[in-house]
Amino acid sequence: MLTGHGCFGRYLHKIAGREPTAQCHHCADRDEDDTAEHTLARCSGFDEQRAALVAVIGEDLSLPRVVATMLGSDASWKAMLDFCESTISQKEAAERERE
Repeated sequence: MLTGHGCFGRYLHKIAGREPTAQCHHCADRDEDDTAEHTLARCSGFDEQRAALVAVIGEDLSLPRVVATMLGSDASWKAMLDFCESTISQKEAAERERE
C-alpha cells in the first residue's frame, strides 16, 4: 500500500502490463486511475474500510501523516494494517477474476 506496487491499476497497467487501462475497477469514478493514494483516500468501493481507519487515525490520509500516525501508536498501526489487508485482499480477488 505504501509503495504503490501490487494490485493497483496504474501499476498493473504501466509496470506489469497486466491491465488494459489504469482505471479503478472498485468505484463509480472510472475516470480516475487506481493508485494507492486513490484506494486510501477516495475510492468509494472502500468507503466502509476507510471510515474505520479514519475513526482511529483521523481525516488526514496523506502518506506522511499516515506513516507518522502508524508509528505513533499500536492502535493506528493495527487500523492501517486492517485497512490494507481488507482492501488488498479484495483487489487481489478481483484481479484473479479478471484474469
